[in-house]
Amino acid sequence: MFGLKPLLPVCGCSVSSDLSSDVLVFGGKHRNRAVHGDVVVVELLPKSEWRGRTTSLTQGQGDEKNEDDESSAMPTGRVVGILQRNWRDYVVTFPTRDGTQNQSRNSQRILAIPWDRRIPKIRISTQQAEALQDHRVVVRMDSWESTSLYPNGHSVRVLGRAGELETEVQTILIENCIHVPPFSDAQLREMPLNSPEKPWKVDPVQVRRRRDLRATHLVFSIDPHGCEDVDDTLSVRRLGDGTLLELGVHIADVTHFVPEGSLTDMEARTRATTYYLADRRYDMLPAVLSSDLCSLLGGVDRYAMSVMWELDAQTLAVNKVWFGRTLIRSSYQLHYELAQALLNGEPAHVPELAQVASEDKDAKLAELTQALEMLTHIARHLRAQRDRGGALELEGVEVRAQLDEDRNITALVPRQPLEVHETVAECMIYANHWVARKIQESFPSQALLRRHPPPRQELFSQLVETAKAQGFSVDTRTNKALADSLDQAVDLQDPLVNRMLRMMATQAMSQAMYFSTGAQPQDQYYHYGLALDRYTHFTSPIRRYADIIVHRLLIAAIAMDTGAETCSHHIPEILSSFYRFIRPAAQRAQNLSMALFQCLYFKEKDPQTDPRCVADAIIYAIRDNGVLVFIPEYGVKGPVYLRNKEGQVVSVGPDGGCDWQSGSVRRHHDRISTESASGSATFRLFDHITVRISVQSSSCHADSLNLELIRNRPHGGLEAQRGGRGQLVQEVVQEAVRLVQEAQQREARPRLSKEEREFSQSRTPNLYSLLEEVRELALRDLDRPDPVCATTA
Repeated sequence: MFGLKPLLPVCGCSVSSDLSSDVLVFGGKHRNRAVHGDVVVVELLPKSEWRGRTTSLTQGQGDEKNEDDESSAMPTGRVVGILQRNWRDYVVTFPTRDGTQNQSRNSQRILAIPWDRRIPKIRISTQQAEALQDHRVVVRMDSWESTSLYPNGHSVRVLGRAGELETEVQTILIENCIHVPPFSDAQLREMPLNSPEKPWKVDPVQVRRRRDLRATHLVFSIDPHGCEDVDDTLSVRRLGDGTLLELGVHIADVTHFVPEGSLTDMEARTRATTYYLADRRYDMLPAVLSSDLCSLLGGVDRYAMSVMWELDAQTLAVNKVWFGRTLIRSSYQLHYELAQALLNGEPAHVPELAQVASEDKDAKLAELTQALEMLTHIARHLRAQRDRGGALELEGVEVRAQLDEDRNITALVPRQPLEVHETVAECMIYANHWVARKIQESFPSQALLRRHPPPRQELFSQLVETAKAQGFSVDTRTNKALADSLDQAVDLQDPLVNRMLRMMATQAMSQAMYFSTGAQPQDQYYHYGLALDRYTHFTSPIRRYADIIVHRLLIAAIAMDTGAETCSHHIPEILSSFYRFIRPAAQRAQNLSMALFQCLYFKEKDPQTDPRCVADAIIYAIRDNGVLVFIPEYGVKGPVYLRNKEGQVVSVGPDGGCDWQSGSVRRHHDRISTESASGSATFRLFDHITVRISVQSSSCHADSLNLELIRNRPHGGLEAQRGGRGQLVQEVVQEAVRLVQEAQQREARPRLSKEEREFSQSRTPNLYSLLEEVRELALRDLDRPDPVCATTA
């Protein structure tokens, strides 16, 4: 089954049609030798033959965008012509020889199985079929005869044995058309030298041309732990008599080292982005730039492009803004957890202060903490401004693979939300917005901006119906209405409900896109998610080529202010390939890489005995034969079947344990029920269940996680939190009272403490403090240790 989109080779094939909705092509006959990615012409079938999308669970389901959760009929057609073949390199596996295929001694015709399940088998003629069994091989299609069920192709190269880490990583890259060869010698010869023998130094000419902030500004960066390609730094300080503040965002000046039209520039333009996988990254720029001279590391002089605002200290209104090239020296290279600890007043080790004398250390630490507090204050104001305009607080699934020195995965660590994440993000959004204003005003028809169109209303159907089943009303008419609805859709007993609703809203969003201002009317510039009238990408030039274009436009705009002549920058031809193919491909590769490492994490564990293979899951969607769940502990989404291939259904025992029995399944919009000889069981949206995680291995495709229902109740301590919390609290209150009485009896000194004298408050341990501890403990899984802290990037 293929869903086709008008003239966009994104999902299945493309359709030459005036329809605004997708067209469904069902079955190989109607596909008519079209391959995923081809641009095709489709003839619509009569409405009586229209079909609906399947509403049953399918393999690999769990994170797809769902336009219509019901099986209502949709436009259905058949391919009648192929306008453009978009064949690419495909990774296939030669199956184990079973004697069923027609093979001769000299030349064997093999039906190789593509790694991508959407691609048909490819017929390969080879004399190495025996040697290549269970190997991943890159092949290309040559032809597809009208009388054949399968296309013909030839092998290009062998990647390695299926299942080996390097083979699977290279498979992910090839399947997403990502080609990242080593930088050529000619490109590397363009790079500046920086070695112990010949260290790089600041050019005195650049010192005169740039605004020097090294002695006047406390500049620091806040990034993930272990970050090497530091694009951005921040500064904030009081001016004059304290009635003004100055906020600065300082971005790596990549364009100084990458002249337009150079070999390095053309290579960066081809790569378009840095590709981040779970255990590695493939840089857009050579390492001497991305990890060294362009990276705004601590304690070294670096060139930057800066945006600096003069703000009223009380209202935070902008008095004036300055754009320009600067020279900076970052004083602190902080990671998020360290910055948050400083803001919280917790003990924290700042490496840059390790060798500082104690009397100076306290003063410097206070200066840094004050800067972080001012930054947080400004960011809260900026966020509140966008909130009033309808900015959305969306939710994604972010999990990191924690690796040891040998790159073996030791833990899956979900991202812990911190306020400092939002603080940095708000400052970057603010800089992107002001740069967008500047270049659009300077180049009304040639500025590179980024717009986010409002989503199609039908994409919100699952969100609206799911929220309704929980008693919430979600208004999707505007971004402001949606944001307010999500803020109000809070279940006090289960914070995951709101998180899941925000994840559904994220899935419904349309894709943001780059555009040239001359190609769109001004009322189409709006960014729906951020609630901004103009937006661009300026803050990540080390890892995103679009930002390099914006830097060049900003430099030209600054030059125009001084009366200098500037050359035009050609934008539209760059945008098409970057937006439609490269950027989505980079995201897909990152997701597939994480899925690979999630499988590696569980592959060596025994699901029957290892407690790490049993987890709590929350139901977020209902299907004909099961449910879709999210596992917060590991950031995993996936299907849980309630009816298996043999037709048996899940039966629930008195203790909540589950097994398979003969029976039936009945689906409703907000729940699904099973009937068996043991009785009935109902599973509702947002119910917590216990699942067992195992790995379903495949020799021809990517491994996947298998989620098995083992209990229709929350896992471990979550049940005590939700069902038995009242009894737990009552027992602990009694124990707290007993401890307080004992503490009072042991108190020997007759004098009252300060708390007792001034506030009639007993000293700890007291009833209040112990109850506060109980409240904190009630939010934790009582049967599990604390989650592993993130230690490796």
